[in-house]
Amino acid sequence: MKINIQKIEPFRADGVVYHADTCLPLIDACQRNKLKFKALARHTYPGDRLDDNTLGLNSIGYWDANEPQDWGLDWHRNEGIEFHFLESGTMPYSQENKEVLLTPNHLTITRPWEAHKVGNPNIGMGKFYWVIIDLGVRRPHQEWVWPDWITLTQEDLKQLTIFLRQNEKSILKTDDKIRSCFKRINVAVNTDRNGSNASRIRILVNYLLILILDLLKTEDIVLNESLTDSSRSVQFFLKELDKNLSEDWNIEKMSKSAGVGLTRFTHHCKQLTNLTPMRYLTMRRLEMSKKILLEKGNLTVSEVAYICGFTTSQYFSTVFKKHEKCSPNEYRKRNLVKMSLSAYPES
Repeated sequence: MKINIQKIEPFRADGVVYHADTCLPLIDACQRNKLKFKALARHTYPGDRLDDNTLGLNSIGYWDANEPQDWGLDWHRNEGIEFHFLESGTMPYSQENKEVLLTPNHLTITRPWEAHKVGNPNIGMGKFYWVIIDLGVRRPHQEWVWPDWITLTQEDLKQLTIFLRQNEKSILKTDDKIRSCFKRINVAVNTDRNGSNASRIRILVNYLLILILDLLKTEDIVLNESLTDSSRSVQFFLKELDKNLSEDWNIEKMSKSAGVGLTRFTHHCKQLTNLTPMRYLTMRRLEMSKKILLEKGNLTVSEVAYICGFTTSQYFSTVFKKHEKCSPNEYRKRNLVKMSLSAYPES
């Protein structure tokens, strides 16, 4: 099986780096012949290359697992909207705060950069499809821009966009029409040779979007505009911040990275965390430092301070002592003794 990956620069937002999923566990499983896999893709996604006739479609394909699997796709994000569909079998699936066991004819909708995972920790046995469409957004409050080959009328596309952006009900049970559409996608992907089925794929993706719109119209949908406002972007930024604590942050840089004005950023941060942005940053750095102090005994206090983004070891020690009522070294010694004693309880 040929799996072709082309590198692409991640999206960088003034200190926070957003990496689209590269599906490495799936690639490894394919190379070990654990399942059947076929996809058409671009950028970092595995599969045969899509051509310019389907720009904006980043990945379309399926896997078919008919034996127990020893892998899963842990929490990750995609830069586009992603539709998953389970044709057969069962599949553990999690999205933001939802965790479900997908059964046949379940459809999932993942908005751009929304965290999700497949497997708990391993995927189930089943035939699982996906379609990922890049909408040109990097933050939740940005307007969606559909590829120009999406041919829904302006009114239908507007309604579909509202349903998809403002609907918290993102795991749906579908009908035979959507099942049939994905089976036709199966054929188109399997028989494509260097873009020979680009027209069919464009038609099928448009038809799928029409079917999803019809489905959403029949569902008891409650629209929630907060899913698209600037607070959502601040929430995403704060989730990514833990991976970038060593950056030289100030409040201006934080608000710019979140794509929100300074006043709104400060307001949303206080609403979400009950802390000002800089105090929240300090608390996250302290939590990280406590973990490193115990797990990396070979590192000096100065090295821990640098890793966690404190400007000097002296400032780090001052802030640490203020919050923990002891120095970093005292914290390390005290807790390592406790851990040692708990490992060897009295008989």
